[in-house]
Amino acid sequence: MKEENQLEQNKREEPLSLIARAMITGFTGGVIASIAGFVMNYFNFTEISSKSFVLKSWVRASWVDGWLGTAISILIIGLLSLLIALIYYIALRKLYTMWMGVVFGIILWGLIFFVLQPLFPNIPAFVDLEVNTLVSTACLFILYGTFIGYSIAYDYHDTKEKEQKEKAQG
Repeated sequence: MKEENQLEQNKREEPLSLIARAMITGFTGGVIASIAGFVMNYFNFTEISSKSFVLKSWVRASWVDGWLGTAISILIIGLLSLLIALIYYIALRKLYTMWMGVVFGIILWGLIFFVLQPLFPNIPAFVDLEVNTLVSTACLFILYGTFIGYSIAYDYHDTKEKEQKEKAQG
């Protein structure tokens, strides 16, 4: 009987911590948002692409315009999104409302297009961007912020609720 308890299929996996799940959410959100940004640029909803932010501002090589540049940009944005998810987890995880994610997305959009814009010489100034670009990117950032924010807040509150139920039962 003792041998049976040590078999691989009888062992239980330890669940991921809240912060690890927040990081997975952040990476996933970054990858999905950057792919959506490329699609929006491809269909001319926006005059700038995610690649313009990450690679074209600093790298002047021909491969940046190809599929490799796109893939690397998606990966970099996914990795940068880990930091954004960590910031949300630390500061706002206890606010269990979809609207905080919307506000978070708007703040990120403003931060990138106003505050950090000088870091991206490949991106035109805010006043030089087309209305379609402004509206499309704002909507993308709102969706991204909502995904990150609500997913992290939901996971946090769901985990705390389960812990309280377990304490009450035993």
